[in-house]
Amino acid sequence: MDYVRFGKTGLEVSRLCLGCMTYGVPERGSHAWTLDEEKSRPLIRKALELGINFLDTANVYSDGTSEEIVGRAIRDFARRDEIVLATKVHGRMRPGPNGAGLSRKAILSEIDASLRRLGTDYVDLYQIHRWDYETPIEETLEALDDVVRAGKARYIGASSMYAWQLAQALYTSRLNGFAEFVSMQNHLNLLYREEEREMLPFCADEGLAVIPWSPLARGRLTRAWDDRTERAETDEFGKTLYVESDRQIVDAVAAIASARGVPRAQVALAWLLQKDEVTAPIVGASKPQHLDDAVAALSLDLDEAEIAALEAPYQPHRVAGFR
Repeated sequence: MDYVRFGKTGLEVSRLCLGCMTYGVPERGSHAWTLDEEKSRPLIRKALELGINFLDTANVYSDGTSEEIVGRAIRDFARRDEIVLATKVHGRMRPGPNGAGLSRKAILSEIDASLRRLGTDYVDLYQIHRWDYETPIEETLEALDDVVRAGKARYIGASSMYAWQLAQALYTSRLNGFAEFVSMQNHLNLLYREEEREMLPFCADEGLAVIPWSPLARGRLTRAWDDRTERAETDEFGKTLYVESDRQIVDAVAAIASARGVPRAQVALAWLLQKDEVTAPIVGASKPQHLDDAVAALSLDLDEAEIAALEAPYQPHRVAGFR
């Protein structure tokens, strides 16, 4: 496993991050395709054994049960200080007022709830899952600063927003002496490259770590375009992300994978890993081979002609994933 600095911080993370939305009680939340604890634990253990020290979850995943499963697995399979543990806040955790969002009340309540579920007294990275248009960014950042100063989070990060919003947040933090976002978790893969226009150059200029979610486009890059899976059929959010013209990119991945004699997932991940701005793609794993493919992608060097062939069919997309 390769390890890299997390943006301009001194933190070291594995070149791959294990995305833990896959793990949770299926009856809790909106993801019927999640794996229960019995099925999740061997995959988390395998990831740790492969050298992945970076795990990402969120309070909203399967109504908090993802955090519970991940926390118990870390306790049983690893030493806490050797793990970089990330979670997120914003999504609705209960009905009624103050049950979601990034108000001071919500953040200070939800960090404590996440720590209880994770079974730890701190997270390494606490991220805002989405932008909260109803709460002043000053309020959100001051609350996050208090979370850091209280020792409940080592760093704070952002996810899925416009580049101007990230710029406003960094400016506000500097103006007030608050802890600053050190990372951006955004939607980036061969089928969705709109982040290349502004977000990636901005993160590079500011020295922010980039940890893309859905690097395999919810599995679309790993199979034929017309193939269907249980997740694809039930993932309503995923149905909003990709368009028919993306079929040509999927075909290009298949052609290069066939020529190389490797699974498609390795080609798609290798393309993302060759981007200088990318720190660690967030890889989901519901089968052991998903982890094997992700690790193998670290050693797959695509040449310029292959990269050009993968990128050539791309057509501009509307903003998707957070608006």
